[in-house]
Amino acid sequence: MTQQQQSTTEQLQAGRPTGPLVQGYEVVIGFETHAQLSTASKIFSRASTAFGAEPNTQACAVDLALPGTLPVMNKGAVERAIKLGLALGSTIAPRSVFARKNYFYPDLPKGYQISQFEIPVVQGGSVSFFVGDEPKTVRLVRAHLEEDAGKSLHEDFVGQSGIDLNRAGTPLLEIVTEPDMRSTAEAVAYARELHKIVTWIGICDGNMQEGSFRCDANVSVRRPGDKLGTRREIKNLNSFKFMQQAIDYEIRWQIEEIEDGRTVQQATVLFDPDTGETRAMRTKEDAADYRYFPDPDLPPLAIAADWIERVRAEMPELPRAMAERYVREHGLSDYDAAQLTQSPALAAYFQGAVAAGANAKLASNWITGEIARRLNQQDIAITEAPVTARQLAGLVARIGDGTISNNAARQVFDALWTGEGLEVDAIIEAKGLKQMSDSGALEKIIDQVLATNEKNIAEYRAGKDKAFNALVGQVMKASQGKANPAQVNALLKSKLG
Repeated sequence: MTQQQQSTTEQLQAGRPTGPLVQGYEVVIGFETHAQLSTASKIFSRASTAFGAEPNTQACAVDLALPGTLPVMNKGAVERAIKLGLALGSTIAPRSVFARKNYFYPDLPKGYQISQFEIPVVQGGSVSFFVGDEPKTVRLVRAHLEEDAGKSLHEDFVGQSGIDLNRAGTPLLEIVTEPDMRSTAEAVAYARELHKIVTWIGICDGNMQEGSFRCDANVSVRRPGDKLGTRREIKNLNSFKFMQQAIDYEIRWQIEEIEDGRTVQQATVLFDPDTGETRAMRTKEDAADYRYFPDPDLPPLAIAADWIERVRAEMPELPRAMAERYVREHGLSDYDAAQLTQSPALAAYFQGAVAAGANAKLASNWITGEIARRLNQQDIAITEAPVTARQLAGLVARIGDGTISNNAARQVFDALWTGEGLEVDAIIEAKGLKQMSDSGALEKIIDQVLATNEKNIAEYRAGKDKAFNALVGQVMKASQGKANPAQVNALLKSKLG
């Protein structure tokens, strides 16, 4: 445990607030995330994990728990757990154990779920990210392998429910955090960062609508100085938007309960997107309620050091390492580098622009600024951007060499984005956007402006900087925005003494 982590733990136990307060209460949030592993077959059988098949067509004898069947561990699932551990700086247990988690529900044919309890495969680690431009680190408790249950279907049946066991046995990694988050913004930023990591290293497709990445948020509130409050677990949050709404509502609900003199009861709750409210589903169980015991059908999982090293050698460059390289090689800020490594495709776009000759800082500004704004506005991915990395490099080059001003660059970018079919230089020529950099021509315009703005000249010489800006504005207006601003500033200051 680092000194920072130990300090956070001591503050938490002592009841000292470690984040902003909401209506005088401290919010404490922890996460349990189920990431469906990207194997072609299930964790203990050869049945397919493909999404969208007809109900119960991908459930084999092992998944159905028919008599005499035995589970066989999927090596690919273990390798994906190793990848996650390496990506998060966790300890990968050389020996871990599978357990039976006993509960009874219609979509659980065996009457128990095979999971890990006392000795998980991945232990410790952390996830670092930005909330706005503020860095934040959330500690992890563990990540353990387990099988998914089936699914109860209610909407297609009148007065009845159906059971689809296609998901039964699908491999999952359950990733559990310490209660380190102190706001909804931190919780959503953590979930986004974890989603980025599992998709980046290829262990999960991250499809939240299909249930491949599901988050459970444990939320509690307390007065500063009090012991930890009673937590309620919001289950199966499958979009970042709903996650924010659900946690915000739960925080307000718990504070209102306490303020009205009632006691918050530990419970598992569901979020209803239609009403924007959470509702209790069942009383929250504790570990003892599940009667965990080692699964007699599965031997301990042994992971040799050379296996870990083989997986490490196949890992892609991780987003955090890539961001650190961008800071080191291109002089970017930590925040900008983190934004550029939100996905492999975005990083590839940036790298493509730099490889084509773009100034890294200018390219970063355009990608995280105007390009990101338009992608969000049109709800498209960077791979669908109408402006290619090579075209962005051409635009940045013309800004850098003074051919066009920043205002003109926006006009060129508009033309590129709307697909006018011309390259950067052709657009500049066709629209007459080339910046005026001829000193003689600029001096004539400046002399004309000075001749008709004696008041601003006097105010500038009296120490009023705004008067100088007004003169610059007059020159830019007279040149129809084509004058080189740096040259205008230099010439004006020279003439004004």
